Amino acid sequence: MNDRSVLITGCSSGIGERVALGLKERGWRVFATARQAVDVARLQAGGLESLPLDLRDSASIRSAVDSVLERTGGCLDALFNNAGYGQPGAVEDISRVALREQFETNVFGVQELTSRVIPVMRQQGAGRILYNSSVLGLVAFPYRGAYVASKFALEGLADTLRLELAGTGIHVCLIEPGPILSRFRDNAHAAYGRHVDAATSLHRAQYEAMEARLLKRGPAAPFTQPPEAVLQRVIHALESPRPQARYPVTFPTYLFAALRRLLPTRALDAILRRAGGEGRR
Repeated sequence: MNDRSVLITGCSSGIGERVALGLKERGWRVFATARQAVDVARLQAGGLESLPLDLRDSASIRSAVDSVLERTGGCLDALFNNAGYGQPGAVEDISRVALREQFETNVFGVQELTSRVIPVMRQQGAGRILYNSSVLGLVAFPYRGAYVASKFALEGLADTLRLELAGTGIHVCLIEPGPILSRFRDNAHAAYGRHVDAATSLHRAQYEAMEARLLKRGPAAPFTQPPEAVLQRVIHALESPRPQARYPVTFPTYLFAALRRLLPTRALDAILRRAGGEGRR
């Protein structure tokens, strides 16, 4: 692997942590980042090169990139934009503050970090940029509007960047997971508590069902897979001489991508309302 290097965001748990460990096992030099100092220390104790990175903070992004490049002598072979969270709630209940916070982490910080590493990869004449999107970057579910909007935006940026970087040796890939075992629901529930006033909402009955789903232990959706499923797609995106533009992960992503192409909007909407629970589960 010639000590190829990769910077990964959001490694405190779930997909980020598993991908970091899996790539290290394959010989990659992994820089695993997290927001909290306690998570950085734990990752270091587990044998990873870890450093703090908060996508909401430009200074943190700049410091992390500078630190990585100092350690590698100015080189970086790959970036996996994994960090992000989901803000639940009906669109009409999501404030400007909540929507801004969702985009600061899931979109603005991601692209600021990406733009900082592109010049390094251009100078090398090669690089891989991976975005962890979602099945909800392809279709919308009710009561996930802020998250859906952020992932649709991320897909648009990645698609455009792929066109703009054609011929540079830098490949841009979208990883599109469906349900994966992680702390995603815990983080979503915390965001819901910060920003949604369920007691005064017309959607309070749906929120009761949504809270039960977010607090449920174990897989909350059919076809849930472990983070290992994402790791396998990331490995292909990083190591294949001809990586794909999109890597669906889990059956729901394949299914909804096909339904989006085949069905009229009215029919697809009916399916998405049911699949998204309509607040009932």
